[in-house]
This record gives sequence, structure tokens and C-alpha cells, in this order.
Amino acid sequence: MIINISSIQPIIALAAGVAILIVPRLLNYIVAGYLILTGLIGFGIINL
Repeated sequence: MIINISSIQPIIALAAGVAILIVPRLLNYIVAGYLILTGLIGFGIINL
């Protein structure tokens, strides 16, 4: 099985949703991390 961004996104989304429900303060960090990661992937700095 080849792991790519399409197969990882649902897992990340589920984990982030559970973390937000448990500790709502994490929302800021999760959103910031997601935006930074998405930007790095978009610029081609990180190849997944």
C-alpha cells in the first residue's frame, strides 16, 4: 500500500477532531500546524 496525502488526511482530521473535543485549547495549535503543513506542501518544500 502506498501512503500519500490522500490517505493520511482523514486520519489527521479524525485525530484533530478528537483532540479538539478533549482539549479545546488545542484548536489554535492544530489549525496553525495544519496551515503551515499545507503551505509547505503547496510550495513543494515537503513532498508526500
